Amino acid sequence: MRQAYSDILDEQQRQWRKTLALSAGILAVICGFSIYTGLFDPQRLYEGVPSIVSLMAEGMPPDFSAAKTWLKPLLDTLAMSIAGTAIAVFFSIPLGLLAARNTTPHPVVYQMARAILNGLRSVPELILGILFVAAVGFGALPGVLALGLHSIGMVGKFISEAIEHVAEEPLEATRSAGATALQVVTHGVLPQVLPQIADVTIYRWEYNFRASTVMGMVGAGGIGFELMGSLRLMQYQEVTAILLVILAAVTMVDGIGIHLRKRFK
Repeated sequence: MRQAYSDILDEQQRQWRKTLALSAGILAVICGFSIYTGLFDPQRLYEGVPSIVSLMAEGMPPDFSAAKTWLKPLLDTLAMSIAGTAIAVFFSIPLGLLAARNTTPHPVVYQMARAILNGLRSVPELILGILFVAAVGFGALPGVLALGLHSIGMVGKFISEAIEHVAEEPLEATRSAGATALQVVTHGVLPQVLPQIADVTIYRWEYNFRASTVMGMVGAGGIGFELMGSLRLMQYQEVTAILLVILAAVTMVDGIGIHLRKRFK
């Protein structure tokens, strides 16, 4: 009995040593890259403080004189985030099913679906926004397409991982009852992952709303376009006002997201 207890303690100590060694390695990598990027350069950081203080001073007090003209760009930003998220969820569910090992029809299909998700996820939405502005022109449409395509890669990955972790018992029960592959998905898989899909959808909508403000800076419309215009004209008081409006809008969207999560639990 004592020997078994001693073996358990020895195994726990080995696990602790492995964990500590791994943590030390990760910390060393983080510190190394932080030094490489100049994060630990106090002289450089100190020299940048006066410029930051000067910019903050030039942005005060906020100028809300053109606030009425920001209502439509805010609406465009909201529309971009909702439409882009809807596109993402619509295409992510079938791609997620194909990219999950327990629901894909064939290993080749699995690899292809994974490659598509990885490809869409690897291109930043800002780059996609620039490409779509060049393709379809200025306005909210390129922003919707950019946010939607990039979100497919992220949402599809989350959905596929959620599907791979579903309980096998409902799937086996539906198969034993003679259900088709589609019926197994609709009756055995989707009921288990719908809460996760709802949660990911809400989270992605919140993210897309914040990202859509950046889309405006490349000509995709929205409040970001107004922000970029004020920056180019060096109207820093107006820039501060727009940033405060964006902060208020993001806070409101986050509040709506919290309420929706509670409703879907």
